[in-house]
Amino acid sequence: MSRRGDIDVIVVGAGAIGGALALALARDGFEVVVVEAREPKPWRGDDEVDLRVVALAPDARELLDDICVWASIASSRVGPYRHMHVWDAAAPGELHFDAAERGEAALGWIVENKLVQHALWRVLQDDGLRGSGGSRNAPAFGETRSRSIAASAAPTRVRIHCPGEVAAIENGDDGVTATLADGTRLRGKVLVAAEGAESSVRTKLGIAFVGRDYGQRAVVAHVATERPHEGTAWQRFQPGGPLAFLPLADGRCSIVWSLPDAEATRVLALDDDAFRRELGCAFDFRLGEITAASARAAFPLRLRLAQRYVEGRCVLAGDAAHVVHPLAGQGMNLGLRDVACLRRVLRDARERGSDLGAAHVLRRYERERRSESTLAAHGLDGIERVYASASMPIAVLRGAALACAGRVRPLRRALGAIAAGR
Repeated sequence: MSRRGDIDVIVVGAGAIGGALALALARDGFEVVVVEAREPKPWRGDDEVDLRVVALAPDARELLDDICVWASIASSRVGPYRHMHVWDAAAPGELHFDAAERGEAALGWIVENKLVQHALWRVLQDDGLRGSGGSRNAPAFGETRSRSIAASAAPTRVRIHCPGEVAAIENGDDGVTATLADGTRLRGKVLVAAEGAESSVRTKLGIAFVGRDYGQRAVVAHVATERPHEGTAWQRFQPGGPLAFLPLADGRCSIVWSLPDAEATRVLALDDDAFRRELGCAFDFRLGEITAASARAAFPLRLRLAQRYVEGRCVLAGDAAHVVHPLAGQGMNLGLRDVACLRRVLRDARERGSDLGAAHVLRRYERERRSESTLAAHGLDGIERVYASASMPIAVLRGAALACAGRVRPLRRALGAIAAGR
């Protein structure tokens, strides 16, 4: 498919992280090849809101805006939140964040994971060049096809292999070669594994994950409440795990209820009336009665950190490198910060005339991202451990800490900056 050396970066995975990275690098003039196993499911405006949503921080929104994707996402179905309210079920003390204190329009935006992936894929598919497989017909937003994203984007330099799967990787001194399952050989300067927590590329590179299973599952659903959500992200800490109510664009809330495995199984089996009653009680009826609930689903909660992010000319990004507790909704934000960092590192290397895949170049990315991701993962893990404790002395200290943070304005602003991804 390619002549020796004419690929700068091979991106494996075209989900939110891989898609954003491919478009960001292409926007900067790099030659990029994307390898994706299957096209993402199309997003349509008349579909039910996807149960998997993400809380995008301002820096994530800025990145998506820079690669000309955010405008279409925002015009489709987005729930901004201007406030965040946190409290503890076992102790007094509450914490409130307000975007106005930071002089910003919102602390973040609740967006369907499926919508983010679809928007990115449409730009890749509309402006990219196809490899050996797949169709060029891009799924449309809503009922009609719109080329508004592609029209506003810079011309891309992305080649797409979909369906495609990496069968083997050869790290060399002057390049990396990925052999696909169909026999296609792609040679580039750098290869990025961005195909998620079950990354086959990471496995082929022999990079181990360390961490732990929480013995919990996150029960997710969309619910209607007696009172409006007020553009607020609500979170209540309970001994079994945190419960979040996140504001959706249609006026409902998306819930993420972290529960021990056995309790999650029980909650999933409840009839609708019983589920709404238990959920309302767990949420302290902050928005009144739960008046309706969608279908429910659950997924296991784990902490996973790659022991290293670089192997030869290959690097890890997104969930291939780190999986964190959904406590603060930081998973996709951390991944998009990987994108922003790797983009900056590769751009700087090109400006200096350095080999993009040189060890000192990729180690710079690893030092920065592994440090932040590890701190974030262990910080969230520590919070989960503290708030999962039923110990009364610990509960008293938790309440005092929340109350103190709520009264001390500089501390509240600092915590708000972390919550907003700043």
